[in-house]
Amino acid sequence: MQDLALRIETLAQWMYECKYLVVFTGAGLSTESGLPDFRGPDGLWTRRDKGLPPEPLKVAWDAVEPNAGHLAIAELQKLNKLKFLISQNVDNLHLKSGIRPDMLAELHGNITKLRCRRCEETVNREEGRTRCHCGGVLVKSVVGFGEALPRKDLMLSYEHARKSDLFVVVGSSLVVTPAADMPREALLSGAKLVIINQGETPFDRKASLRFQERIGDVLPRATRRLKKLMRFFE
Repeated sequence: MQDLALRIETLAQWMYECKYLVVFTGAGLSTESGLPDFRGPDGLWTRRDKGLPPEPLKVAWDAVEPNAGHLAIAELQKLNKLKFLISQNVDNLHLKSGIRPDMLAELHGNITKLRCRRCEETVNREEGRTRCHCGGVLVKSVVGFGEALPRKDLMLSYEHARKSDLFVVVGSSLVVTPAADMPREALLSGAKLVIINQGETPFDRKASLRFQERIGDVLPRATRRLKKLMRFFE
């Protein structure tokens, strides 16, 4: 595997040159905020398969804060490089980091939101409403096993994945479908695929660039390098 500094330089260069950057995030992104992932070395499903109970949360859900990885993605938005963000996470940390709602598809919902069964509009739980403005019933937005993903978010995810010329996966094992179909759609459209994840994924051999390192050791450094490239050349 290439030297880390060289791979970070390559990622920054690709982010600088690309026309349509889409980022896809999974639970691995939030482990550095103290939340568990699912299939990492000590993830929920990994421990379950070993007959072990889940580890206790290191921090309460409502006290969790975005980490350096979340903030690096938000910085890509500020630099007008990020075109869209697709997330499997329900922890609200992307919105907390400053990502605009119109730039984000939360495929598995959000613990702080309710969703309308009729129009799929989301509202904050703290508003205490039971009905949407359209008259539909408001229910939890987090998607349970066997439940359908929100149609609008899923449609937008496919649309932006197909438009991408650089698709960066951050903290996902890419085994849950249909969310994991997104990198496949990007590849079919000719995009470069970059994977930043400490565990193996089914797409590793198709990735143009692969990082096994911690997200906090990769994405913030690549974003800082991108900012320097933008100042130098523009």
